[in-house]
Amino acid sequence: MSSTPAPRPRVVVIGAGIVGCSLADELTARGWTDVTVLEQGPLPAPGGSTSHAPGLVFQTSPSKTLTAFARYTVEKFNSLQVEGVSCFNPVGGLELATTPERLADLHRRAGYAAAWGVRGEIVSAARCKELWPLIDQSAVLGGFHTPDDGLASAVLAARAQRERAVEKGARFLDRHTVTGIEQEDGRVTAVVTDRGTFPADHVVSAAGFWGPVIGRMAGVDVPLQPLAHQYAKTQPLHELADATKEAERPILRFQDRDLYFREHTDRIGIGSYAHKPLPVDPFGILPYDEARANDMEMPSSYPFTEEDWAPSWDDCRRLMPALRETEIEEGFNGVFSFTPDGMPVLGESRQIRGFWLAEAVWVTHSAGVAKAVAEWMVDGRASIDLHECDLTRFEDAQRSPSYVRERGSQQFVEVYDVLHPLQPMEQPRPLRVSPFYARQQQLGAYFLEGGGWERPHWYEANAPLVDGLELPERDAWAARYWSPIAAAEAQVTREKVALYDMTPLRRLEVTGPGALDFLQRMTTNNLRKKPGAVTYTLLLDEAGGVRSDLTVARLAPDRFQVGANSPTDLDWLTRHSPDDVQIRDITSGTCCIGVWGPLARDLVQPLTRDDFSHEGFGYFRAKETYLGHVPVTAMRLSYVGELGWELYTSADLGLRLWDTLWEAGQRHGVIAAGRSAFNSLRLEKGYRAWGVDMTDEHNPFEAGVGFAVRMDKDGFVGQEALQSLAGTEPARRLTPLLLDDPAAVVLGKEPVYVDGAPAGYVTSASYGYTLGRCVAYAWLPALPTGTGVHIEYFGEKVPATVADEPLFDPKMNRIRR
Repeated sequence: MSSTPAPRPRVVVIGAGIVGCSLADELTARGWTDVTVLEQGPLPAPGGSTSHAPGLVFQTSPSKTLTAFARYTVEKFNSLQVEGVSCFNPVGGLELATTPERLADLHRRAGYAAAWGVRGEIVSAARCKELWPLIDQSAVLGGFHTPDDGLASAVLAARAQRERAVEKGARFLDRHTVTGIEQEDGRVTAVVTDRGTFPADHVVSAAGFWGPVIGRMAGVDVPLQPLAHQYAKTQPLHELADATKEAERPILRFQDRDLYFREHTDRIGIGSYAHKPLPVDPFGILPYDEARANDMEMPSSYPFTEEDWAPSWDDCRRLMPALRETEIEEGFNGVFSFTPDGMPVLGESRQIRGFWLAEAVWVTHSAGVAKAVAEWMVDGRASIDLHECDLTRFEDAQRSPSYVRERGSQQFVEVYDVLHPLQPMEQPRPLRVSPFYARQQQLGAYFLEGGGWERPHWYEANAPLVDGLELPERDAWAARYWSPIAAAEAQVTREKVALYDMTPLRRLEVTGPGALDFLQRMTTNNLRKKPGAVTYTLLLDEAGGVRSDLTVARLAPDRFQVGANSPTDLDWLTRHSPDDVQIRDITSGTCCIGVWGPLARDLVQPLTRDDFSHEGFGYFRAKETYLGHVPVTAMRLSYVGELGWELYTSADLGLRLWDTLWEAGQRHGVIAAGRSAFNSLRLEKGYRAWGVDMTDEHNPFEAGVGFAVRMDKDGFVGQEALQSLAGTEPARRLTPLLLDDPAAVVLGKEPVYVDGAPAGYVTSASYGYTLGRCVAYAWLPALPTGTGVHIEYFGEKVPATVADEPLFDPKMNRIRR
């Protein structure tokens, strides 16, 4: 007796631009063929960003995920044709340097390319001239040439994928304006248009800069800011009079002046990010027909603003003297989308299940994003790490319209800027501060920012402690957002005691009769311990990938405090929680001070009647107690490899806690220490940072956190996938490296070479002040200790050696005393 196959999910995609068409193709290729794509404008060019996109595809990005998206987009578009015309022209890419700073940055970008598997090389000014004869060679110092980059024909690629999807059962309906999203019991049920209602099990907003409009209909916030961007075409150039193809030379970036260039047969197209940000209200963008009625070519095409263009035109003519003999023939300001951090917004909404976002996606990444979202919808997970793009990544404080507008506008300004990996945005700041902020300011804290939080990286009050320290001199890049004070703070932590502000760490409270069973099922380690126990454990997905790492303190039989990483952890746990479990984010209402160093017990013990001895308060234990007048939850944990505690209290008592510890610590030489020292100390100890050192692309055993997995525990998420790995050695590992030269420093994301070939990439790196060497962790093939490798840093091959871990205090004597 045969069983009836499960019905295919009904999917409605809103938007038939490049993302919607790509997604329909990817979904139908995976068997989800009941797909309806709704578009308010006419096909094939409905008037969104796709319709005016210049089609530049530069694959290399500091983001491994964005590079993977772009690589797949190039691969796929290269295989697509419409009526014999290719959807991709692989003319290559060329980025020019006209300043030493830019040339150094191009070497760094070449490192990204090598790390992420993109072909590219640094070339001379003469080679740049060969590739682009119109440029003034004397103005150029060198370039970065990527032969596989090129021009995507966005409208053609959308059509090709649309036709493939239709062959598999999808339908595309233009001239359908969405007016509402219906839902019931927290799930999407239908999309309402001006021409009828379409039932749906899943709805995907791929509406581009209209995303916030669609999101509001569903009650879902879409943190996206549309901005206008100038694009112009010259008159015909006699130097290109013999051109027979649309483009033959590489797409060109002149980032020192925020410009890019591409050929249009005998004309040149020029895009500029040099002008002031021109934000556009997504709720004020006209529908297609209204835009046409107002003499606009399409909704995404705004009038060209000559006053914004004038400085860029001067820069163009200086770079290409041939442009001095021509003028701009036509131009427009094209609208496209930016987010507060410049990354796409992808995933399923927590507010309304079955409502998905695929927004803030450029043509460059379109097919890669569509593949990842289709995998996510069909298989429950993407094949690459998406945490940088997850719609839940933004804090509530980062979702206000003013924040999104301000940060989105700044992302536009910084598109071509040389950005340091630690460089924070300057506004709006300060936004989130811990209760200790006033004291930190008094101590001269140098703040950087993350997740909206002001985070001290070092304190100028500790500058006198630098006297007598011998530190290697840093290059200008490594010296940015760094101070030798960090070395002094690390030394005091190792020798005396220091206070660290750990307030930005996410804290969740999990309570209810089913709390223990729920957390047991969701995590890898055994949490079935008596109250007072703290456990390091992992969140895995069904494929065994590390979604996050957690510390879970059992404070009562049915009450747990969970130290997590991001809002995405809260979303994941909430999605899976049963009715008898409550999960509450308590981060903003609480605060935390890490008290670490060999004198930590001497500082803390006199403040409490409870026993803080090693016998009375063991490692990975928790107590609810009082320090002076302040009620605290004390956890004996250390992320820096020294004796100490994490001390938690409510936000209103935070300042009193700081002052109590500070006063008591004066006799012990206590200091406040920042995240720069913290990062050095944790790398010496080999402690991982989720989202940097490991993601859901990695399983626990290759990431070196297999000790947190109890395979004999009943039924945790990901267990079955890990069982298939039993008895096999990981082919790759998160590998500790020590740089051979005591003066050498790397910062992260550099390619690592084994036997002269790229074999992996650095995740985290910091100078180990205790070890007198820079420590770098890297994903590499499994290599024996002592193997020599090279890390490419700004084009130089820096020797390093595979080391055993932990590099510091391997017997844990300093923590367990």
